[in-house]
Amino acid sequence: MSYDPFDHDVERGMRNRRSVLGDAWVDRSVANATSFNQDFQNLISRFAWHEIWGRPGLDHKTRRIIVLAITIALGRWEEFELHVRAALLATDENKLSPDEMKEVLMQSAIYAGVPAANTAFTHAQQILREVGEQIGYTLHRANPAASFHSGVGHAARSTGRPALHYTVRPPRNGKLPRHTIVLSHAIGCDLMMWDGLANLLAADCQVITYDHRGHGSSESMPGLYSMADLADDAAQLLREIDTGPVIWIGLSMGGMVGQELALRHPSLVRALVLANTTSAYPEAARTAWQQRITTVREQGIEAIAEAVMGRYFHDDFRASQAATVARFRARLTSCDVQGYVGCCHAVGTVDTTARLPQIQAPTLVIAGELDQGTPLAMSQTLVDGIAGAQLAVIAQASHISAVEQPQAFAELVTGFIGAL
Repeated sequence: MSYDPFDHDVERGMRNRRSVLGDAWVDRSVANATSFNQDFQNLISRFAWHEIWGRPGLDHKTRRIIVLAITIALGRWEEFELHVRAALLATDENKLSPDEMKEVLMQSAIYAGVPAANTAFTHAQQILREVGEQIGYTLHRANPAASFHSGVGHAARSTGRPALHYTVRPPRNGKLPRHTIVLSHAIGCDLMMWDGLANLLAADCQVITYDHRGHGSSESMPGLYSMADLADDAAQLLREIDTGPVIWIGLSMGGMVGQELALRHPSLVRALVLANTTSAYPEAARTAWQQRITTVREQGIEAIAEAVMGRYFHDDFRASQAATVARFRARLTSCDVQGYVGCCHAVGTVDTTARLPQIQAPTLVIAGELDQGTPLAMSQTLVDGIAGAQLAVIAQASHISAVEQPQAFAELVTGFIGAL
């Protein structure tokens, strides 16, 4: 039996240690080893850096985050500083950005306590001042009152009539936005339906979501609305925010508004994503929308809620995602009746088919395989009418495809945007 003098556990541990903390720090640590602490140095190399950090169950970035959280909770500030510096200065995929570091500290405030997180922010900011130039990050003075939830964005209301509630998510990378994107919701919904996609796109884009008139926190106006009214609302909002041309992503009613916006205000539209929508309804469907208006006026929105959920979501989704359906049902039934009826009229009387060739913006049309409200033939009409428009069909998706199949929807959107 041969004896191998090479200690694999120590060498594997040192390899991981150098990968996580960097050669310079490890070299200093090894150079400072003494006869008193050499056994301890050997132990942490074998047990911490090999036995734990060498396990493939979690990547090193995740393990960095765990170490940061635990050292905050235990107040081990020397070790915390070591791992903060190493995480910020790393040059591989296990690096933590300052924004990611901030999120670790924010979450620690809840689970380890505000005093611990306060101290952690103090230590981390000092390190950021020291390494900021190396990583291209500059600390600057800021007003805490101007802070906003990064998963929601700056919330505001427009100054015109109707006053529209909207949010703006700036790009999280801290750079100028690659694009400005507007997400426009379906009738009976609100801007919350876009939270997942909005946060994904806000990685490097400015993302605007808003509540249509009579929905969410936006103002309701008297009377019946036209699609031109809703498009003019959007144009007024975009000009107030001073967005320049935007990529408009609209689902159902939101897609109808996008068409009319591109026709009435073409300078505001860079590109269109029209999902689960139509340019016009046949006479039977137009009559059904008028019947819906009558029912809501006489009996309230609750009277149509089950039927609407049946059109929004297919049977399997309603059975497996009951809580999600219940949330959308509650949002629908809480809509302002006047605003909902007004928008029903706009949707039921939409008619852009003959004008579709005038749309010059690059367009992606998304259809749901199981959509009964706006079936595939309606999407094909859009593709046939808009020069160069692309069609994509999402399998196992009904009318609110962005909710039923969020990953597939997001992949189509990001692929389209990436090709612009």
